[in-house]
Amino acid sequence: MNYTLHQLQIFMKVVQRESITKAAEDLHLSQPAVSVQLKNFQDQFEIPLTEVVGRKLYVTDFGKEIADYAQKILEQIDVIQSRTAVYKGRLAGKLKISVVSTGKYVIPYFLSEFLRRNPDVDLKLDVTNKAMVINSLDDNEIDFALVSILPEAFQVERVPLMENNLYLVAGKDFQLSTGTLDPHMLEKMVLIFREAGSGTRLVMERFLKDHDIHVQRKLELTSNEAVKQAVLAGLGCSIMPLIGIKNELRNGDLKIIPVKGLPIVTDWHLIHLKNKRFSPVALAFLDFIIQNKEQIIDEHFQWYRHFK
Repeated sequence: MNYTLHQLQIFMKVVQRESITKAAEDLHLSQPAVSVQLKNFQDQFEIPLTEVVGRKLYVTDFGKEIADYAQKILEQIDVIQSRTAVYKGRLAGKLKISVVSTGKYVIPYFLSEFLRRNPDVDLKLDVTNKAMVINSLDDNEIDFALVSILPEAFQVERVPLMENNLYLVAGKDFQLSTGTLDPHMLEKMVLIFREAGSGTRLVMERFLKDHDIHVQRKLELTSNEAVKQAVLAGLGCSIMPLIGIKNELRNGDLKIIPVKGLPIVTDWHLIHLKNKRFSPVALAFLDFIIQNKEQIIDEHFQWYRHFK
């Protein structure tokens, strides 16, 4: 057998995602490149590792067993790299973080200085919706997750970072006839929702349910950026996190519509599984966050306080 570490990494991603297309997206590779490497890896075994039934890819029992060994091999490679760096007097290894989509406006500021101080740290940052983030955490595939809604299905430890405020937002041409809207006025608007599984969608639906609001007309889009562009184009209004619309508010392209009961206020939390066994890199990052989070917030998020 003559398989490579690259092939092991691709095989593991295919196993995790149960899809060549999704694995290719996560690895930032083309689908044909992933298919070729997966085939080259599988050809070295006389027993199939995966099989396709209909259009769905399944991992065989033998494939799952090989995946367990492959995961251990890749973990040991990380240990070797980390220990080599330690002997050189440096911190090195992988830091694996998954964040909900709006978290992409937050997490870079909490990473930049840590990565500058530790150039041998290899960051793996996955940006997706809440459901996928929680799945990655539950499967122990990551060190930390950044969420604004804590999971209820299992126990986690958390480090609160900063507030996440959500407002009703409209395009610049939206006409407001009164000062502050009664929540039931939302029934007359076209509301734009995120897809099911999104944390923003969840808090928006909770607000509507708590105020007994029955939406008559709505659109559903699959990313915050898509929602923002739809609101900019005047297709409707949406309850959106403030963190992702800073420039549009400053430019006057979007405006906040005052509504009784808004903003919805949650908190960004950096979370990890309870009793998680940290790598030296993950432990160093956690210590860095605890010691420096207030300074980072003061330096990069002062603008946020102007909307309170």
